[in-house]
Amino acid sequence: MSRKNKHLVIIGNGIAGVTCARHVRRYDPDIRITLISEESAHFYSRTALMYIYMGHMTYAHTKPYEDSFWPKNRLELLQARVESVHPKEKVLRLKGQESPFSYDILVIASGSRPRMLPVPGSEGPGVQGLYHLQDLERLEAMSPYLKQAVLIGGGLIGVEWAEMLLSRGVQVHFLVREKHFWNTVLDAREGQLLDRHLREHGVQLHLETEASEILRDATGQVSAVRTSKGELLPAQLAGISIGVTPNIDFLEGSGIVCGRGVRVDALNRTSEADIYAIGDCAEFQEAPAPGRKTLEQVWYTGRMQGEALAHTLCHPEDPSPYKPGPWFNSAKFFDIEYQTYGDVPAELRAGEQDLYWEHPEGKIALRLLFSQEASSDAVPRFLGVNSFGWRLRHAYFDQALRAGYPITRVLEELESASFDAEFSPRHAPKVRAAFRAATGLAVREPRKKSFFRFLFSS
Repeated sequence: MSRKNKHLVIIGNGIAGVTCARHVRRYDPDIRITLISEESAHFYSRTALMYIYMGHMTYAHTKPYEDSFWPKNRLELLQARVESVHPKEKVLRLKGQESPFSYDILVIASGSRPRMLPVPGSEGPGVQGLYHLQDLERLEAMSPYLKQAVLIGGGLIGVEWAEMLLSRGVQVHFLVREKHFWNTVLDAREGQLLDRHLREHGVQLHLETEASEILRDATGQVSAVRTSKGELLPAQLAGISIGVTPNIDFLEGSGIVCGRGVRVDALNRTSEADIYAIGDCAEFQEAPAPGRKTLEQVWYTGRMQGEALAHTLCHPEDPSPYKPGPWFNSAKFFDIEYQTYGDVPAELRAGEQDLYWEHPEGKIALRLLFSQEASSDAVPRFLGVNSFGWRLRHAYFDQALRAGYPITRVLEELESASFDAEFSPRHAPKVRAAFRAATGLAVREPRKKSFFRFLFSS
């Protein structure tokens, strides 16, 4: 990239766009960089919205960088709405501005937006998602009179909704159309663990239930939600958590090829010259790694794409494709932490088997996925793990998946693979015992260190 007199414009100031801008500036002190966002003047941590509402943080606490960071690094911030993109002219049209906004290189990092509910009464106040700062502001505005809420759609955002509202004494009904919570990701045993946990925290969980209508009073405010089972649930809020979709409507008519998201190759290049896409809005033509999807809408994948693209833009002779490695993710369901490593499906596929172990108290569980070998002499290979209430070490499981560790090795090293120094020594032997009973395979117990070996070991 020729440095001087070039203008890099990034649409979006989320984790993907900001990471790209930061790294380009690190490589290139001369290029002009502008980030355009309608949502907020500064980058903030989107995952912290719930903690603002719960009173644990303020908006200022969610900004990773001081406001002085941007001018100091000559990163121009423009709060505006991009209405259209014109690749041939290399300009953008911004809402309320007559003059076009020109660019030399364009990065689309416009993120995603909540899917809305296609039922009668869903348009209007009191029906919203929880994704943007403006969503939080609308929720805060209605909170003084908010007594009852119906959450629609089972997923991570739905649990965040529930925890937030319960912290303010709001009665919460949670509609999940499947037989158990998050059944597209978790199997029945894992889902039932979380079903129990949500109910223990005061969530009124309605399984195999959907919303069929949003009712409103004479003033147009939400008054109730009618369910697919005919129940009428009083509510002043219908919180939508049925997933997100790439925020790309403004690209219509631009000529940029889109599918579910903006179609990109391994270098995040779109169909148009000098235009790239990263983060939630980018849809890869091919999955970037085994066990991964073409559309990855997780914060760390946006960060990694931003880093890779910055290197490619500034080092075209040595481009850096997006290589995310084995899949991982984490979340929190009230006070149960969840981690996943590898492609662990809700239902087993051909050639796979698993071991599910759950503590009798129902707050800690592991589900280990491993290969089903044709030969009885072959040791099954470790394929992935879901953990609940049991912290695992990312570095260990990333290496185990990359190197193809045998499942027996992972089990034998479970103590060192765990982050919970207090819990893993107590629970790991029970997991190994369950594995032996289920498979008949030999798994050794770790050798206990003597006092002197412990004292002098590194």
